[in-house]
Amino acid sequence: MLSLLFIILFFAVFGKMVSFAFKATWSIFKIVMYLVFLPMIIIGFVIGGFIYIAIPVLIIIGIASLFANA
Repeated sequence: MLSLLFIILFFAVFGKMVSFAFKATWSIFKIVMYLVFLPMIIIGFVIGGFIYIAIPVLIIIGIASLFANA
């Protein structure tokens, strides 16, 4: 009986830890994408001569950031 209780509680705690790990990983991934890779992509567009793509992307991101609930 105690073994069954231990197994149930073990999976409950382990499940919560895995859930927390996925949430933390997703948050860190979003921060890195917004602060590192997005500006690098925009700068790459400008250097590569794709200014006509970079400007609309910047406008869309700017409008989205105005309405985002941070």
